[in-house]
Amino acid sequence: MIRFENVTKRYKGGHEALRDVSVHIERRELTFLTGHSGAGKSTLLKLIALIERPTRGQVLVDGRNIGRLPDRQIPGHRRQIGMVFQDHKLLENRSVFENMALPLIIAGLSGREISKRVRAALDQVGLLDKEKKTPRALSTGEQQRVGIARAIVTRPRLLIADEPTGNLDPELSLEIMQLFRRLNDIGVTMLIATHNLELVERIGGRRIILDEGQVSAPS
Repeated sequence: MIRFENVTKRYKGGHEALRDVSVHIERRELTFLTGHSGAGKSTLLKLIALIERPTRGQVLVDGRNIGRLPDRQIPGHRRQIGMVFQDHKLLENRSVFENMALPLIIAGLSGREISKRVRAALDQVGLLDKEKKTPRALSTGEQQRVGIARAIVTRPRLLIADEPTGNLDPELSLEIMQLFRRLNDIGVTMLIATHNLELVERIGGRRIILDEGQVSAPS
C-alpha cells in the first residue's frame, strides 16, 4: 500500500531529515515507526500526507507516485488518510460533534449521513455521551480519543499517527494503543510514530527503526 523508494528529504539549509529510505508497508498492516528524536519519523509521515514532498526518490500510495500530484489534488489525497496528532488540533470553540463533522461537511455529505458517521466513530472510542462538550471540558485522554475518532470518521483506508501518546500517562497510552489495534483488526492500515518501545512490545506489530534519517533495521 505504501512504498518508499530511495527517498531523501533535504530541507533548506542542507539538513537531510531522510536519506535514501526504502520501506514497504502492506495493506491492513500495523506498523510502528520508532527511533530517537530527530530521526526522521515525523518527516516520513508528512511525506505520506503530502505536507512535505521528497527531494529525491518516490513515495507511492496504492501504486501512485504522490510526490508528483499537482497541488489541486492534495486535498483529495488527504481525505483518504486519517491523521492523528499529539496535540489533538481540535477547535476549542466548537463542540466535539462539530469538530468531528467538519471533514464530512467539507466532503459534501448529507446532514443525516454526517450524524450517523460522527456518532458511530464516537461510539467506537467510547465517547458517545460527550458529543455536546467542547474540547476544554474533556480530559487529555478524552481529547486524544476525539482526535482519533475524527481521523476515522471519514472511514479512511490508512491512518497515520505522530507520537499519539506522547503527552499521556502509561494507562491512557495503553488504552490509545489498544484502540489502534482494534482499528487495525477491522482492516485499517496503521503507521504509528512512537518512542514508547514498551507499548510497541505489548501491542505487537511490525517495527521500522529510523536512525539519523536512515532505516537501521529490516523493514
